Amino acid sequence: MTDQAVGSGGVQPSSGRARHTGAADGRFLGRTRELKELRADIERAGLDTLAGRKAPRARVLLIAGRPGSGRSALAEELVRQVADRYQDGVLRARLSEPDGTPVPTGRTARELLTALGLPAPAGAAEDELSEAVRTALADKRAVLLLDDAAGADQVDALLPDTSACLAVAVSRGPLTGIPDVRPCTLGGLDTKSAVELLSRHAGSVRITVDPRSAERLAEECQGQPAALMLAGGWLAARPQAAVADLAQQLHAEADDSPPLHRVFRLVHAGLPAPAARMLRLLSLAPAGYVDPHTASALAGCSVDGARVLLDDFVALGLLQAVPSPLPEYRVPGCLHPLMRSLADSVDRPAELQLARARMLERTVRLLQSCRAITETDHPQARERVQALPRELRFPTPRAAADWLRLRTPALLAAARVAVADGELDNLARRLLSQLVRALVAHVGTRAAAPDLYDVHRMMLDVAERQHLPREEAAALLNLADLDARAGRTADALARYRTALDAAREADDPHATARAMESVGDAHLELGDHDRAADWYGRALTHRLGRAEHAEAARLYGRIAAAHTGAGRHGEALRNWRAAAAGHRRLGDAAAHARALGELARVQEYAGRPEEALRTCQEAVEWARRADDARLRAALHLRLAGTLERLGDPAAARLHRRAAERILGDEEAVQDGAAGEPLPGHDAHACEIRRAPAEDSMQ
Repeated sequence: MTDQAVGSGGVQPSSGRARHTGAADGRFLGRTRELKELRADIERAGLDTLAGRKAPRARVLLIAGRPGSGRSALAEELVRQVADRYQDGVLRARLSEPDGTPVPTGRTARELLTALGLPAPAGAAEDELSEAVRTALADKRAVLLLDDAAGADQVDALLPDTSACLAVAVSRGPLTGIPDVRPCTLGGLDTKSAVELLSRHAGSVRITVDPRSAERLAEECQGQPAALMLAGGWLAARPQAAVADLAQQLHAEADDSPPLHRVFRLVHAGLPAPAARMLRLLSLAPAGYVDPHTASALAGCSVDGARVLLDDFVALGLLQAVPSPLPEYRVPGCLHPLMRSLADSVDRPAELQLARARMLERTVRLLQSCRAITETDHPQARERVQALPRELRFPTPRAAADWLRLRTPALLAAARVAVADGELDNLARRLLSQLVRALVAHVGTRAAAPDLYDVHRMMLDVAERQHLPREEAAALLNLADLDARAGRTADALARYRTALDAAREADDPHATARAMESVGDAHLELGDHDRAADWYGRALTHRLGRAEHAEAARLYGRIAAAHTGAGRHGEALRNWRAAAAGHRRLGDAAAHARALGELARVQEYAGRPEEALRTCQEAVEWARRADDARLRAALHLRLAGTLERLGDPAAARLHRRAAERILGDEEAVQDGAAGEPLPGHDAHACEIRRAPAEDSMQ
């Protein structure tokens, strides 16, 4: 199992090296005593072992400390040192957003399952998803690194029930509620390590020529790695500044605030006005993930100019580069509240809202471009793509798909921000709509179902808040469809009924008919054939009233399927004949052939094999006219089965050979059961659940 990193809102491949705070050359600094204690704690006998019981769960190591203390870097170094003991690899997850908001456990569990290569059912409950994670890890030997945990419940829900796994949790304080956990609480780095960290970022010359000032600066930063990184970056950007001058400035500004706050204020004050403004606005980036487009939209500058500034921020220690094929960055969790506080105090609320709107608008346009590149066969779509600014265009569909895959966590986070804002609902609706279209175009409805479920749920929230019954009905129908595919038929039925009410309120005939039919589908799935036939009948009346003859012909087949399942073969035959007649009037030869084939099947169930034989022969002829080879082969197989039951095995063999010739694959033909729904026909409309014993052919 390869190492994976689960960010707040997304899964990203691990860079393959530990992300050490401030370790520019990749070597970890200090914390020798803490590492020794943590490694010893792995081998320490737990309370269960001392009591003579087998340890029921993974051992949990807790690294506690304030943001900026290097707690995540220590956790990464510990994992690097012990990873070779765990052959199934390392899973990483961030349990809090940069602003401190806890990530829902269900979202984290879903992303961990994706990292493990396992399916996560769309819309599954939090308990179900966390149980799936624990089950998946129960027979593995892996390390689970849970960074920035906000509470014990987040960690506890993900702990596998095996002592072969190790969980390393990072938190601000103790995780009360998880037994047998001793926190490793971090303070500052030792003086030698702190000075070396300064040297890495500021350059060794100034540190070497004035070691006393370097030690004094390290003391002013209280050995906090994040503060030392910012101080080193400030010195590196000012070759003429002396270490003693920076130490003196920090000492002069000493107050009750932590050293990280004082160094950050100093760094911000030394930035040019445009750069300082962009830095503050980065606090609006969804989930703390930034790319040049996001920064460009927030600050109102060019994409190239934004990328230059972002790289400068990385050099100053204000941003972290994310290992990715795309230029991506992350706002450190320890700096995010400081950026947001400055933005709230310096920038006017209207400016912040405008910046957020620009960012969402840019995201909408990128999603439009991402989807449009898949439609290049259409002249109008090509024109729309070419009309976009160069920086918003994707060179190929593959490039667009890769961008969407890598940016989906940030895009979902942007959608959550837009919906939560409450004042940008029009932008939120456009963003959600384009995100659905892009995911369907590049990923597909089934593969993207978990993300689509979240998007449709957000769309429902906006529609209810704005009282938009048409959009509310659409969101409910989409959610119900996903519930039905996941096997939650009762939940789907409740949503379909609510969608029907919303569609009627909106006077939306299409959604009304779709909801009625879907209610019938749900009842059919639940085995209630009477209610299914009733709801299909209501949908049929609605379609006939609007002269929607193609949909009406299809609904006759649905009604027939419901009656067949209930054993009412007479009603089923009448409705299949009506379906066949409707398709014939519309000139749909393939649909007419399928309806005749289903009619023949019900005739057999009703004990009329001779009629079934004639009907099926007619269906074969219509399938030939439709030039549908697979349908013809299926009907030949059905004819073979009927002839065998009528006592004519020779004729049955001829039809089986005909099917083999049509498809050219005897094995595939043998795998096709004559009792299955015909190809191309709706599964629900054709399904014969069980024929009563008295009507079965003996």
